[in-house]
Amino acid sequence: MSEIKDFNVTYETLNEEGTFSEGDIVPGTVSFTLTKDTKVRSIFVKSTGEAHVHWTDYSDEYQTSNSAHRKYFEFKEFLFIEDAKGKSDRTVLSKGVHHFKFRFKIPEGNLPSSFKGLHGKIVYMLEAKLTRSWHCPIGLQKEINFVSKSYPRIEKVTVSTLECYCPQSGSVNKEVGFFSKGQVVMSATTYFLLIGDTISVVAIIWNSSSKTMRPKYNLQQITVYRAGTSTNSSCKSLCKIVGDTIAPYKEETASCQLQIPVDAIYTLYNCDIISVEYYVKVYLDIKFATDPEIMFPLIIGPSSLTSFRPNKALGPYLAGAAGNPSYRDFLPSVFPFKPYPARTGPGACGYPTPYPSQQRDYNNQWPHPAASSAFSSTAFKSSSRHIYKKGSVSCPNDCRLVLQHACIMKYSEIT
Repeated sequence: MSEIKDFNVTYETLNEEGTFSEGDIVPGTVSFTLTKDTKVRSIFVKSTGEAHVHWTDYSDEYQTSNSAHRKYFEFKEFLFIEDAKGKSDRTVLSKGVHHFKFRFKIPEGNLPSSFKGLHGKIVYMLEAKLTRSWHCPIGLQKEINFVSKSYPRIEKVTVSTLECYCPQSGSVNKEVGFFSKGQVVMSATTYFLLIGDTISVVAIIWNSSSKTMRPKYNLQQITVYRAGTSTNSSCKSLCKIVGDTIAPYKEETASCQLQIPVDAIYTLYNCDIISVEYYVKVYLDIKFATDPEIMFPLIIGPSSLTSFRPNKALGPYLAGAAGNPSYRDFLPSVFPFKPYPARTGPGACGYPTPYPSQQRDYNNQWPHPAASSAFSSTAFKSSSRHIYKKGSVSCPNDCRLVLQHACIMKYSEIT
């Protein structure tokens, strides 16, 4: 029978979620009970942060094993250690309950969040171990739930970095059909989101052709594992919605809501062997034609980053140098246009003041775009390429409450 009972390691959490981030202090205790006086060689704690991927590729003739490993940090602290000769009385611990306190600091830096997937994981571990001469060591591991504070362009919140949260626009032109040609134009916006957020997607569709079509929306999670030059990727659909059929020669406004699952993984971009990205895929299902589609990236982060998100109301779209369509161009009969009063003074950043009818804590509010923009085009940056680029629009009031993806779709036959 072992003289050591109830060996345990615990750490104190800093928040309700039980998460830690870069620079946090992790205080803890190693505890155990001795049934008699026992000679102990050492007691120590070790903290590590590591990433690992592994998968096997199969072919008809052979199989290839792919793996990669990254170590972000490793710390070791001795709580008790015998002297050089091992004869000191201090190496003998008395019978009873013992507690050894420790503290360690998670290093600063660009560290990825904890992750577990099919072919890889990112793990932050706390290990406690007690060693004795001529005995097997006794150890215990506890996992630390680590959430990174580092996200794309979030480290410093300035006018330029707010563009990360501004709607990003994208468009695609496509010729479809065998005996006739058609054109589809789509534009949408994307934001920084939190777990559980709901995305309101609105599509204005002009079907000026003889074909029927149906809008479809898909929230996708794409995970990529990398080992050297090899990659292994998977695409998971988190939410799918199919809209109503659009009849020929009809104009319709289609809308839906896509919710970020509560168990979704945070966007993972700062690990070179594992990445997790999210996209809203918007496309038109057209019979006997190639379906035009466009992918709009999302950034999903923890609630601790709420303070980084802008608190301005969604303002009017501006037609930038790239020629992105605006609400003023496409929706004259859909929304009641009322101008925003112009903001002045420090921090205005070219963003409009919320319209009085927009209330906080109300989900699904429509913005009230201006009939004409009073903002300088220099306050916004245009993209030379529509997809995956920064948009020339202002930020929403609260990305969790007023979060709207506007999709402009147009299909017409070309004679």
